[in-house]
Amino acid sequence: MLKKACSVALVLGAVAGLGRGAAASLPAARPEDVGMSSKQLSLLDGLMAEAVARKDFPGAVLLVSRRGRVVYRRAFGRSQLVPEPRPMRADMIFDLASVTKPVATATAVMVLVERGAVRLWDRVDRYEPEFTPWYGEKGLAGEPVRLYHLLTHTSGLPPYTDAGEAARKLGDPCRTADLARLIAGLPKESPAGDRFVYSCLNYITLADIVQKVTGRALDDFTAETVFRPLGMARTFFRPAEALLSECVPTEVVDGRPLRGVVHDPLARLQGGVSGNAGLFSTADDLAVFARMLLDGGEAGGVRVLSPLAVRRMIEIYPKVAPAGRGLGWDLETDYSTVRGDLFGPASYGHSGYTGTSVWIDPETGVAVIFLTNRVHPDDKGDIVAMRSKVANVVAAAVLKK
Repeated sequence: MLKKACSVALVLGAVAGLGRGAAASLPAARPEDVGMSSKQLSLLDGLMAEAVARKDFPGAVLLVSRRGRVVYRRAFGRSQLVPEPRPMRADMIFDLASVTKPVATATAVMVLVERGAVRLWDRVDRYEPEFTPWYGEKGLAGEPVRLYHLLTHTSGLPPYTDAGEAARKLGDPCRTADLARLIAGLPKESPAGDRFVYSCLNYITLADIVQKVTGRALDDFTAETVFRPLGMARTFFRPAEALLSECVPTEVVDGRPLRGVVHDPLARLQGGVSGNAGLFSTADDLAVFARMLLDGGEAGGVRVLSPLAVRRMIEIYPKVAPAGRGLGWDLETDYSTVRGDLFGPASYGHSGYTGTSVWIDPETGVAVIFLTNRVHPDDKGDIVAMRSKVANVVAAAVLKK
């Protein structure tokens, strides 16, 4: 079975440099040079090849870094199966889905916090006047929803809203401001801060707030303040036409795979720029972003966040501690299986519906970037267990501090 699986996997260089068109990358190193085991990491080869053979996902790119050096970087399987099979490459561009939330949206909000433009304590209705609170059985309004409630998924908003119905009301495409206004009026399911309910609507609202405060859409603001300064040249919303062949397609919709077009329906309704989804990137660029967080907001001599802002983002937010969330990042929820069983409680990350995930461990300085196309072509792939297994193999490779 393993031999057959290996024939399916396309394995590229373990520590090759960045792909075509990229402007920044982490240097490569032998695992032993940073206190890790090559033998242990080599177990990932068979694990991934077997998953491709089982059709858990058509293909994947897996990158592991420690202390700012890439120790494992490989591509497996196919970037697409239809309309014709194509091999995966390690430099290909993925629809990150909900990894957009911490990497783009939460980071943008924290940049504004640092500038004194917003406070996490600010009421949401300061920026979204139609934003209603939760109402109790007697019609009494609950506590106001604040920005930190949106960031930690404790606002009371429902998980999602029907994109087709929204399109009928707002048009297709629609403005983020109009969608945020529709979301603002939705009945809240619980009082602010009462419980964690993962909701894309929180981050659509945050993207609109970023635009109202800065006068710039989320894609422009994050490109200027985060991605371009870090040299993340292959990280953006709405990939250019010239880069579509570099994009890994997702689900087949209306007879054609979505290539360079965001998979999430609400993000697609907004033309591809949304706070909940829509960011595209590569494993190499995300490794640079992870290094920035591990280095307290700086990478390659460029600072995009302060050390204290990073620290607040990656720890459980104390005002809503039972939620198990940081400011954008996941630490201790039902979604935290990406951590596996060996990385410690200080580690954090996020996953995306399309089959993407990032997990970062400050204790060991390790980052695991695991990108798959599990929704291609029919949204039947299964990635949850593999995320945990990959994390376990990587964590066990750490032998020295």
